[in-house]
Amino acid sequence: MTKRYQAPIVKKAFDILFAISRSRNGLRISDIASDLDISKSTIHGITAALEEQGAVIRDPSSKRYTIGLTLMELGKAAYERVDIIQTARPIMEQLMEQCNESVFLGIRNQDHVTVIDIVESRKDFKISSPIGTALPLLAGAVGKAFLSCMPGAEAAGYLNDHPIRRFTDRTLTDPTAYLAELDTVRSNGYALDDEEYLVGVRAVAVCLSPFSGRLPALWVVGFKAGMSDDQMPHIIDQTLDAARRINQALS
Repeated sequence: MTKRYQAPIVKKAFDILFAISRSRNGLRISDIASDLDISKSTIHGITAALEEQGAVIRDPSSKRYTIGLTLMELGKAAYERVDIIQTARPIMEQLMEQCNESVFLGIRNQDHVTVIDIVESRKDFKISSPIGTALPLLAGAVGKAFLSCMPGAEAAGYLNDHPIRRFTDRTLTDPTAYLAELDTVRSNGYALDDEEYLVGVRAVAVCLSPFSGRLPALWVVGFKAGMSDDQMPHIIDQTLDAARRINQALS
């Protein structure tokens, strides 16, 4: 049996934060030490580090510690992330039932796209990816969708600084052709991937409205046999409608 790594100082820091958060008027070092049965010197060192990071605030007159803005910001970000998932999930499930392909929800994270939720297809052979997976930004439909939200000059500058990696023989690596493709995406309202990221795989992606300062996207991915030329127009319409309904729900 593998022994789990323990970090006692981290646990004590969280114990201190929980104790402070439960107090209406804040706690002094002596209060925390008494509540948690930890030495005052240890409490002092941890609270000093937490104060430096903005996780707690010390009142100079009362010497009491209260929760700081850093934790409020982290909590707000976590709540908003859950909120968009809870809002989008039922619509993603409906979209999966309509097209019978895997449906992804992700957010742009600098040069990557982070998968924050997925509704897998019921098919035996399907495309899947663990939540938290970081995909290259310039990869397939979702990358085009995100870059299409940039002004043309900004997108051109990004491509100049970030050469496109060739994933398959069909990957669009020429910056001029890629920028022309982005114009098409802006005009159509959706982006396509025809075996440009993975051989034998197609995708359609739509950017959602910015949410709490983050840019999310919705995309459908499946094998080419299931996302045939005959099926693609229906899947595109279904994805656009799902994106519209998610935006409406979030607004």
